[in-house]
Amino acid sequence: MTISFYKYQGTGNDFIMIDNRNAKFPKDNFKLISFLCDRRFGIGADGLILLEDDKSSHFMMVFYNSDGKPGSMCGNGGRCIVAFAKFLGMIEEKTKFNAVDGFHHASINDGTISLQMQDVTEIMEKPNCLFLNTGSPHHVQMVSDLENYKVLEEGAKLRYGIYGEVGSNINFVEQTGDSDFSVRTYERGVENETLSCGTGVTAVALGMHYWDKTKSENINISTKGGNLAVQFNKGRTGYENIRLDGPAIQVYKGAIEI
Repeated sequence: MTISFYKYQGTGNDFIMIDNRNAKFPKDNFKLISFLCDRRFGIGADGLILLEDDKSSHFMMVFYNSDGKPGSMCGNGGRCIVAFAKFLGMIEEKTKFNAVDGFHHASINDGTISLQMQDVTEIMEKPNCLFLNTGSPHHVQMVSDLENYKVLEEGAKLRYGIYGEVGSNINFVEQTGDSDFSVRTYERGVENETLSCGTGVTAVALGMHYWDKTKSENINISTKGGNLAVQFNKGRTGYENIRLDGPAIQVYKGAIEI
């Protein structure tokens, strides 16, 4: 069987995109998905995303981590699938799509994808860190000298030591301006540092506002793969009208025998 695919990246977070509206992709073959994401033996990616038909929106986003297992919401992947849907001619400048955490609205403006994220009503404060869910679970911790921080080593310790097998993504943050922050993220499912994490960037922006590190509701986040922006409103019950803004780029297309 030959599978056609497209490769997209959003600030260095890369994904295999497959148009599965014909429902022919063997989506329960987790070993195959892991193989396709392998950077040496397969195509190589942080995750694989299927675009499928959905009765209540323009399309359904089905996301898998690079270990082949179904994942929780992926912010950069969400922006990339919006760009993919536009490439396929399914949408124009605005869309509504379904994902594992519910419906999302998004818009496209001059190559920037603005993705609406789910409201966040609960932030847990732990010693020296925060924990919140922005579609995926995130640990947020401030550190010094982020550029030289041992993200892989320390991230793995926290991911398994505190959060066990279910795990959490681990974000290490450094403030660089009044409303500017840098972040490096260890992602569960990838079990490594990625160049960017959309739900992680969102968690960091909300966490820094919650911690009173900034008064702004427009936060600029620098990742190893590029820059993202997060906008939100602080409501009576938490954070709402959350949007993740940034680029999503098609890198190449191809076909692979499975």
